[in-house]
Amino acid sequence: MGTRIPSHQLSNGLYVSGGRPDHLKDRQPTMAARAVPYTGGDIKNSGDLGKMFDLSLLDHNSHPPKPSRLSSSSSSLHNSGSVRSGPNSGPIPKKTSSGPMVPLQPTGLITSSQLGSSAGRRSGNLEPAGSNGKPVYGSAVTNLSEEVKLGFKVSKAVIWVVLVVSVLVLMVGVFLTVAVKKAEVSVVAAGILVAAVVVVLWNCGCRKRGFLGFLKRYPDAELRGAIDGQYVKVTGVVTCGSIPLESSFQKVPRCVYVSTELSEYRGWGGKSANPKHRFFSWGRRHAEKYVADFYISDFQSGLRAQVKAGYGAKVAAFVKPTTIVDIKKENQESSPNILRWLADRGLSSDDRVMRLKEGYMKEGSTVTVMGVVRRHDNVVMIVPPAQPVSTGCQWAHCLLPTYSDGLILTCDESQNADVIPV
Repeated sequence: MGTRIPSHQLSNGLYVSGGRPDHLKDRQPTMAARAVPYTGGDIKNSGDLGKMFDLSLLDHNSHPPKPSRLSSSSSSLHNSGSVRSGPNSGPIPKKTSSGPMVPLQPTGLITSSQLGSSAGRRSGNLEPAGSNGKPVYGSAVTNLSEEVKLGFKVSKAVIWVVLVVSVLVLMVGVFLTVAVKKAEVSVVAAGILVAAVVVVLWNCGCRKRGFLGFLKRYPDAELRGAIDGQYVKVTGVVTCGSIPLESSFQKVPRCVYVSTELSEYRGWGGKSANPKHRFFSWGRRHAEKYVADFYISDFQSGLRAQVKAGYGAKVAAFVKPTTIVDIKKENQESSPNILRWLADRGLSSDDRVMRLKEGYMKEGSTVTVMGVVRRHDNVVMIVPPAQPVSTGCQWAHCLLPTYSDGLILTCDESQNADVIPV
């Protein structure tokens, strides 16, 4: 007779073999879990989230709640920025803090500034004008405080040779005149010296015109075929970079280069505008010139390149300014804008004869850039050359080699002409 196999019935009614197991001892629950309702940004239902930011609500029928243990540690966070609440949130008691209370954004994000507002200014953005009304830019914008310098690139050896030969010619001419008793020798020697002086004076007076002529005759390059490190001349339409500029007096927007110059005429016994101001001439009294990084689209290939003119780069800009207003004693009262412009910069008008000129390169203008090509991945840049650029001897114009240091910018078209919309 076989043995009977024990079995037992489960709670669901199913019979299984085996004996009924002993009941386990009751265990303490490790953690009570409960569903957390969605608050929808309502601080009334936020619980500990509101306590983290020290947001306590006042109930008219009860006493104010006691501050939580996190209030002391979160007070610095509360005072460092604004606290936001949703449109459905309850009233928030007023409390002294460093920042105003503004509503919580619909996204639920808690930020230090409103959505749509910049978190911080870029280093080169135009900051609010100071007490003098002059625009203040950051390091991303180059301040061209000095005039463009054009020098003669002639070696010292050549200069010494010319001086020695001139002295020898003069000495030989004087000796032959005394010894031979003929004045023709002195005339020839003096003619040679006068010719040398004329050449030097011609170069000093026409070097800028000769340099601009050299720039016009320099052939345009195609950016698509330019190699890294090649010196090129590119002509095309310019567009602003991340920091557009604005002219000082006319307030022309979206420019890549702006220039405002105030000149003063000095008569006999008049006041000098600067230490180098001579009598019966115009002297620069005040100047504001700025340039920033911008883009140029090559006419030859259509390729777009970034021109690195900001962040203190060396730039030589040849832009002919336009006379805006002539200031005299008779018409000062009829020009309130110029008087305000002078007052913002702490400049007095008095009885001086002044002239205000302004030039700019507006977005959409046709500009010529000369610099060195740099390629980085798929980005093409034009940067200032490491060495000054020389024109070489221009024998047809009797001009010595002239050089300029930095990135060269020229704009031939009139400032009032229509530009290409971009």
